[in-house]
Amino acid sequence: MACLVNTIVKADGKTIHMENHTMVTEINLLGFHHLHRHLLFSIILVVYCLTISGNFLIIVLVSCFRHLHFPMYFFLTQMSISDILLTTNIAPHMLSIVNHEGGIISLKACITQNYFFGAFEALECFLLTVMSYDRYLAICNPLQYNSIMDHAFCIKLIVISWVLGFFMALLIELPITQLVFCGPNIIDNFFCDTDPLLKLSCSDTLILHVEALFLSVPVIVTPFAIVIVSYVYIALTVAKIPSISGKKKAFSTCSSHLTVVSIYYGTLMSIYTVPTNERSLLTSKILSMFFTVVTPMLNPIIYSLRNNDIREALKKMNLNPLINRSI
Repeated sequence: MACLVNTIVKADGKTIHMENHTMVTEINLLGFHHLHRHLLFSIILVVYCLTISGNFLIIVLVSCFRHLHFPMYFFLTQMSISDILLTTNIAPHMLSIVNHEGGIISLKACITQNYFFGAFEALECFLLTVMSYDRYLAICNPLQYNSIMDHAFCIKLIVISWVLGFFMALLIELPITQLVFCGPNIIDNFFCDTDPLLKLSCSDTLILHVEALFLSVPVIVTPFAIVIVSYVYIALTVAKIPSISGKKKAFSTCSSHLTVVSIYYGTLMSIYTVPTNERSLLTSKILSMFFTVVTPMLNPIIYSLRNNDIREALKKMNLNPLINRSI
């Protein structure tokens, strides 16, 4: 939907009069109009239900079993909360779009969805960094681990991660709310990502693109670099362990986290570093769906299958006969 208004926009210190300009108030999300509607709806619904139940199970397990009351699992519950919120921000509306072969979302709701997507995306980057630091201390500096990674310090790391995630997203979202959106009002996707949203604006978005590029350094590049450095030190420390069994035991404590990091950053880089003209629009949508819906489902599965402590907790709840058969 659009409306005709007379407005004044200030740009570069000058006042510009826009007479009878068409202003966008609603956005048409096209979704997956080339795929089988009922099959895709069923897949997304199943994945969403598995994501909610799997991550909620991780939260319950860590809360109920004392042998999981360690910093690594405390950080894992925060990751599960973030995954639940991330997929809930996207999946329910995506189901409606798939079911109706397209959907309408208000401009304000679109900007809001984009903000929370950016916030949870940044939060997960920070949480993965915190978890890599935890593994670094546990393997490379085990004698001081308990004194450094105490409960108060864990709380500080979590609070900082949440605050930074939402603050960084706000830095890019506030300028977006000041843009003038005057058409077209069509996004060929299933959710409101930043770049497609900026393309709908008739304002100058160059500064916003530059700002987003600079913000990617503290949000994505720096955390990823810290993760890489942490695992370099971990690998060097593990290499010094004389016995093979000792090496396997040391590395097994961080194998789940390393797998999650590889999937998360691998998908993230595939979406935002590969030029759009080098891949089809359908490929971009599938990658985005994997990142926003499938990855949050995989995290609890990876930790359940590859982590002995989680598997032990599942045994006590009699919830893992299938897991035992599959290993």
